[in-house]
Amino acid sequence: MKDPYLLTATELAAAYRARSLSPVEAVQSCLARIKALDGHLQAFIELHETEALLAAQAAHKALRAGCDLGPLHGVPVGLKDLVAVQGKIWTAGSKIHLHRRAPYTATLAQKLMAAGAISLGKLHSVEFAFGAWGTNHHLGTPKNPWKPQGHYTPGGSSSGSGVAVAARMLPLAVGTDTGGSVRIPAAFNGITGLKVSYGRISTQGVEMLSPSLDTPGPMARSVEDAMLMYLAMRGPDPQDPATLGLPVDDPAASLHLGVRDLRLGRIDLGDCGCAVDADMAAAYEDALLGFARLGAKIVTVKLPQTLAELAALSQILAGEAYGAHGDLAEDPDSPMGPATRARILSGRISVKEYLQLVWRRQELTEAYLAAIEPVEALILPTTPHPAIPLADVDESGGPSILTRPINLFGGCALALPSGMNGDGLPLSIQICGRACAEALVLRIGQAFQRATTWHELTPPEL
Repeated sequence: MKDPYLLTATELAAAYRARSLSPVEAVQSCLARIKALDGHLQAFIELHETEALLAAQAAHKALRAGCDLGPLHGVPVGLKDLVAVQGKIWTAGSKIHLHRRAPYTATLAQKLMAAGAISLGKLHSVEFAFGAWGTNHHLGTPKNPWKPQGHYTPGGSSSGSGVAVAARMLPLAVGTDTGGSVRIPAAFNGITGLKVSYGRISTQGVEMLSPSLDTPGPMARSVEDAMLMYLAMRGPDPQDPATLGLPVDDPAASLHLGVRDLRLGRIDLGDCGCAVDADMAAAYEDALLGFARLGAKIVTVKLPQTLAELAALSQILAGEAYGAHGDLAEDPDSPMGPATRARILSGRISVKEYLQLVWRRQELTEAYLAAIEPVEALILPTTPHPAIPLADVDESGGPSILTRPINLFGGCALALPSGMNGDGLPLSIQICGRACAEALVLRIGQAFQRATTWHELTPPEL
């Protein structure tokens, strides 16, 4: 058998029930991997070793006694440090909250633990989750494991989550996605990330950035693992009204149905409104050919505006971020990173300006939904390019032009590894669905991963 830290959540679940591996052995293996690598990669901000080992022992005893909480029972997971866990550090990626301890536990963390998952600790985030490169001025920037001897962007804002899963420190991690913050680190690190529809997963106990856009989501090595995590975290929460009244889906029932006769949309990359790297463009076209070989019908879609023009509506995000953190940003004595401060202060807009953006968002949502009406899902590159050297980062911009529109339209999207460039960096596509179409995008993603092996690659220098 492979070393336990190399196993996916699905493989761990099978091994536990075959009694060829115990949760204790799996957690010990992951902890050893973290200790060996994290001093260099810096994915974790706090490790919960003692609690994790105790939870693993309890999971082992429960499973042997026939008390099975489901496929995540005994499976290690990491939590982005936006997620509150009572008594544990809760920095939200900010030096301002460096010593803050959470007074309660977020609903999504409660649900994961109720499903038997074992938290190994808290993972680094961009400050207040406001940034797509993955940089953090004060608390440190995790290193992309595909270039561990250099310092390449990990993607953000769920930077630690992306690095930890890609480096095989653990099989699962929680991220959050307000404009691409699950999908971009998934893309840069060569893993799978699901941006869920607004309201699918409770944000109670998750540090707020933009309340009309924030969506927590799973980050994993495979579509099947992401689905298991999604099933555990989703569902209504009386403390988060956005979660109430949504339709119930059953992604497990349709996961293996394939894509034959599904209509999948593509766009001409010239309509992105930004330059798409040649390797990323080639991987995109290869993925579309792959879907066609699997029986899907590829349909060219013309969007109402370029994706860059649609992404400009993210001033809504900045306005809401100013509402959440503007007092801190306005205080010159607060130890806020300069890039974060600038982004938050850019949201200092009038109520009239904000409402005009909201109305424009509604108009464009209707136009976007009309444009994609002929297809079941839209396939896009996840980012315009792969990870770049940290020294080349321009904090006034970012790689989120292709991800932000899906947040604005309230849909869901699944980021998948789709190739490698000549420098050994992962490439990625995203499968974009309408609101509450998680079962469909997972089904499409599963068909892609059954036909490819990109998601199985491991960073070679670790």
